[in-house]
Amino acid sequence: MGKITGFMEYPRRNPPDRPVEERVRNFREFHLHLPDDKLRTQAARCMDCGVPFCHFACPLGNLVPEWNDLVYRGRWEEAARRLFPTNGFPEFTGRVCPAPCEGSCVLGINNDPVTIKEIEVRIVERAFEQGWIRPEQPVVRTGKRVAVVGSGPAGLAAAAQLNRAGHSVTVFERADRLGGILMYGIPDYKLEKRIVQRRVDLMAAEGVVFKTGVRVGIDLPASELKAQFDAVCLAGGSTVPRDLNVPGRELAGIHFAMEFLPQQNRRNWGDKLDPAVEIRATGKKVVILGGGDTGADCLGTSIRHGAASVRQFEILPEPPVKRAPNNPWPQWPNVLRITSSHEEGGAREFCVSTKSFEGEGGRVKRINAVRVEWIEGESGRIEMKEVPETGFTVDADLVLLAMGFLHPEAGALLKDLGVELDPRGNVKVGPDKQTNVPGVFSAGDMERGQSLVVWAIAGGRAAARGIDRFLMGETTLT
Repeated sequence: MGKITGFMEYPRRNPPDRPVEERVRNFREFHLHLPDDKLRTQAARCMDCGVPFCHFACPLGNLVPEWNDLVYRGRWEEAARRLFPTNGFPEFTGRVCPAPCEGSCVLGINNDPVTIKEIEVRIVERAFEQGWIRPEQPVVRTGKRVAVVGSGPAGLAAAAQLNRAGHSVTVFERADRLGGILMYGIPDYKLEKRIVQRRVDLMAAEGVVFKTGVRVGIDLPASELKAQFDAVCLAGGSTVPRDLNVPGRELAGIHFAMEFLPQQNRRNWGDKLDPAVEIRATGKKVVILGGGDTGADCLGTSIRHGAASVRQFEILPEPPVKRAPNNPWPQWPNVLRITSSHEEGGAREFCVSTKSFEGEGGRVKRINAVRVEWIEGESGRIEMKEVPETGFTVDADLVLLAMGFLHPEAGALLKDLGVELDPRGNVKVGPDKQTNVPGVFSAGDMERGQSLVVWAIAGGRAAARGIDRFLMGETTLT
């Protein structure tokens, strides 16, 4: 596979990024790409490891060593044919996936792992450039109709696979544009929306019907949905954010991240926003509560707005720079990550708990916080304790809550369909992603809980297999 001794001869080389001072001036994608000859050298690092743990780590089961070998040999079209059967949207995962495959790369035991993510995205982009990706209508239609509720990564993945199986698929989206979190949420500098629209346009050309501005359960009641379609896939995502109920929460200027980020996506599209609800970080002292990817997205966006200062607080401890003894390979490495946004500025602090907000004239002006520590309690579980006499106050004109999501919205659709929920409030499904209601399936964050785009895609494909089997008695979908 690749060059037998490549992993010993060549060091890992990451693709370059546009300089910080240049990229923070706009919202264009800033990741550049390695030239083909250097990328082939990186593919040569893929080892003949016998048991490729990248398969174990990738929710999609991508055939990583096979397409690495083909890229090394310059056989790009064949590489694309090995990539696409397991991942219908490598242009998304190659940009926004944290690459669990690289975390479990065998080479990563004692060296830098293979640049799997970069190779993946270059395969698909070359395929688009060369015209290897074209609309392909199914040869035979089954006569079965399937509704997919939600056009995020799970819904799109389910729709693409079901259409490929010959079913007539209609995707319903309540927003004005398609793509869910891919379109409204992930900043353009990480995933330009032309990339999302390109895939949506391709799926439409292949026969998938898209309907925007439809609130399923309200505009289209659950009873009509079931009457019009032979099967339904619920892929609405996990959209109820985790709140922070402390004194002063009602003050103006405190917003959920998903109020802030989609507005910038709309600005980039040229949409006009209502000044009464518009949120800008320009010239403000911004504090972000939450240290995950969404918090980092708020950081990068605030810097591009021209914030006066940005601080990011995380309640959990700072991860180690290298794997801890209780986090061995091939587990996902829980280590400190410096994202592109952190490279651009701002301050990040760990073990900080927010106690209250203070304001003036009804608007937030300060945050009162305290340092915390995580220690083993009497039960043996790790517990959080406030560190005495460590309280402090920081100025804040804009507070962004980026503390994750709890569960899907328990609105009319779920209630009227009668689907069961699990203890966390997610849609409860069986191994084939079917709910307790025959013919009603669920995929992505709506049934799994908040997770990665790659897990949403995997869930959508699994739901498509379950639906195809439900409708036809068997399935050949992967």
